[in-house]
Amino acid sequence: MPAKTNATEMTASLSPSHRSRAQSGADHRALNRAGLHPLPSLEPQQPLHLVVPEGQLQVHTAPYRGSFGTVLSQALRSAGLGSRVAVVQFLKGGVAQGPDAALTLCDRMVWMRPAVMGCLSEPASPSDSVNLEAVQEVWQVCRRHLASGDLDQLVLDELGLAIALGYLDEAEVRDSLESRPGSMDVIITGPSIPESLMGLADQVTELRRGF
Repeated sequence: MPAKTNATEMTASLSPSHRSRAQSGADHRALNRAGLHPLPSLEPQQPLHLVVPEGQLQVHTAPYRGSFGTVLSQALRSAGLGSRVAVVQFLKGGVAQGPDAALTLCDRMVWMRPAVMGCLSEPASPSDSVNLEAVQEVWQVCRRHLASGDLDQLVLDELGLAIALGYLDEAEVRDSLESRPGSMDVIITGPSIPESLMGLADQVTELRRGF
């Protein structure tokens, strides 16, 4: 037969493990006589905050046109991971996009080209207002993004060449890039990047050969 449980043992097992108030008071007086004092209670601390993300201005340049593929794949990956991305190609046309017909990929990446009939490679002409206005229209969308900071990443393809050909004003572009929100990544690609924009870059990648 199993042994009977002693009532005294059961009472002891159910008794509280903490000391009584009288015992705690005696311990406190003994600490005071010894010159020891309890540690003061800590003030509640503010919760830790994560470091604010800091965006970068990156330049991917090459002496030839067509160095855009690597940056595009990077932008698609960022959008697939949840970032808000816009990719703007200033001198590529032929698909009648424009701001009102921009494409959306991965639900988070907007891809935009000017509403022109083909790729632009000649200097801008005052008599050709259609192409000039089409590029300017796309740039104004970029300026609004740079001012509002509503994107995580903005890719500006052939921005330097658009400046060199006279479609965009260099000083205006520089001012917009300088005043952008600190959390936005901006990637400039293509040839003919002006020195004034190079001076703003956190990272410069130069592709020397196309093969």
